[in-house]
Amino acid sequence: MIEVFLRTLPFFALIGLGYWAGRSRFFSAEATAYLTKFVFYFALSAMLFRFSANLSMADIFDGNLIAGYLWGTAFVYGIATGIAFLRNLDVPTAAIEAQCAVIGNVGFLGIPMLVLIFGDAAVGPVMLILAADLIVFSSLIVILIVGARDGRMSLGLLRTVGLGLLRNPMIVAIVLGLAWSGLKLPIPRPMNDFLAILGGAATPGALFAIGASLATKSAERLQIAGWLTFCKLALHPIFVAIGVLVLFPTDSFSAAVTVSAAALPVAGNVYMLAQHYNVAPQRASAAILLSTAISIVTVSLVIGWMT
Repeated sequence: MIEVFLRTLPFFALIGLGYWAGRSRFFSAEATAYLTKFVFYFALSAMLFRFSANLSMADIFDGNLIAGYLWGTAFVYGIATGIAFLRNLDVPTAAIEAQCAVIGNVGFLGIPMLVLIFGDAAVGPVMLILAADLIVFSSLIVILIVGARDGRMSLGLLRTVGLGLLRNPMIVAIVLGLAWSGLKLPIPRPMNDFLAILGGAATPGALFAIGASLATKSAERLQIAGWLTFCKLALHPIFVAIGVLVLFPTDSFSAAVTVSAAALPVAGNVYMLAQHYNVAPQRASAAILLSTAISIVTVSLVIGWMT
């Protein structure tokens, strides 16, 4: 367990360095926004394309893994939504809380950390989990918020969801990489070196950006943030473990990666959605801040348990 903690510690140390830079104003909010854009649109996309271009769909797709992960995630999503409705929250606010309860920072934190700890074989399961989060749950929250405000489903809403997926650089990078692999095209050495150099900036850039963005987050509504953090760091990995180990058993390695990914703290894009739609951004902010701080210990515990 100590060994796992020491291996994850450098990742959280980079987050802490970014937090200090943001908190001390050495790194302004504008600088953080531009660093996040660089990582999101360029560095992380290059890393994902390079990973997926060297894999095939057969290497990545695992029906049991997807089923088990979606079952566990949907179960916790339902718990968070039910508790929100018992507190008489409206649909948009309940959707934000449910999103906090199940959407982890797989893109910026999970990919670099889990690939380093578990090895390159973790790429396939992690990309499946990332795709499930982006395609299923990121679409679901838009449908719930916009549908509740409009009072109905419409073709315009479905068009908005579809365009959102098509414009997401992570989805585009994975699809293009798999298409490149499916055509059995070799990656020319200059192109491979370019992707390796650019993708190499993803890990430190993403972790630093997480920390710098946390410096602008508030710690209001700590009671609600504590509940959502409990859902994300405890309930989510437990029910995903039930899904991939009991109900839809997959191989032990993929199960370990999947449960470890489920233990990651709340993703920053939940706050972006909450801010964009002006739905409970403070509680999303607090959940991200609190879950990231506590995950320094809990992520190591879950990875140690699964390995």
